[in-house]
Amino acid sequence: MEDMIQAQMWFGATGGGKKSFTHHECWEVVKYCKRFIIIPTGPEVVLNETPLRDSMTPDSPLDSPMSQDSPIEKEPRPIAERPRRRRKWEIARQNGIRIEMEQKRQDHELALQAEYAREREYLRKKEMAKTDRETMAMDTSHMSPETKQFWKLERRDVMRRRLFRMMGLATHCNS
Repeated sequence: MEDMIQAQMWFGATGGGKKSFTHHECWEVVKYCKRFIIIPTGPEVVLNETPLRDSMTPDSPLDSPMSQDSPIEKEPRPIAERPRRRRKWEIARQNGIRIEMEQKRQDHELALQAEYAREREYLRKKEMAKTDRETMAMDTSHMSPETKQFWKLERRDVMRRRLFRMMGLATHCNS
């Protein structure tokens, strides 16, 4: 029981204290595992006046000179090739998705801009046609000679534009 308390205190003192030791029923199984064996490496560490190892038992295998001289050999951790590759693949996939989404957003933005430009051009032409109709329908009988001359020139401009539009359409149709 005292070994379990010491191991819990050691677990808390060595950084495992972020999580509490809750698997008390497993202690009998893991108490001889390398991770839970307390190896003295220097002066005895005391937390809350309770030693982390029992120095009262000289016949303990942990207190033997052999145990003190040789620390636990850490087995080399195998390189996790698959998880590393999987992680790289996942990052590449996410980057691909991000780039694809950015491209789609830009394409959508360009399509919207083109649609707005077509709409503005349509409205401009519609407004110009309305102005041309009003110019052609202008009643100049009650106007002064200068004003009549102005509207006569305006009508000529309208007729020229119409003629050029028709000529442009005729040349496009013949091509």
